[in-house]
Amino acid sequence: MSDLHIRCAGLTDIDPVLRFWREAAEGTSISDDHDGVARLISRDPGALLLAERDGLLAGTVIAGFDGWRCSVYRLAVHPDCRRRGIATALMAAAEQRFVSLGGRRVDAMVLEANERAHHTWTAGGYHREDRWRRWVKPLTD
Repeated sequence: MSDLHIRCAGLTDIDPVLRFWREAAEGTSISDDHDGVARLISRDPGALLLAERDGLLAGTVIAGFDGWRCSVYRLAVHPDCRRRGIATALMAAAEQRFVSLGGRRVDAMVLEANERAHHTWTAGGYHREDRWRRWVKPLTD
């Protein structure tokens, strides 16, 4: 994986990341727009991690830490780059970030219907916690 470079996203990466998510990510989020990603990068500049190979975006993960919980979102790898260790490298970078910030446990948002992702998370040492469910309320229309 020596040709894989992982770095934090900057504001100039927003549009390429949004295009990447449309192609590589499962599902959509209410925050999948320019303003949403700009807020993320501005509030927590180290949270959005990008994996690049040969100058091309190959994967992303959001590794957010609010001082209480470590949360992972948007782990996505380009379809042409899957099964090459990119998700593993991104998660290692996210976990390293969390440890350096004093995090104790990682919570990952994983779509229930994305069975392929379930295998990835299990291989990474994560397990499903059935006693919890996500409750949501959009604050905008």
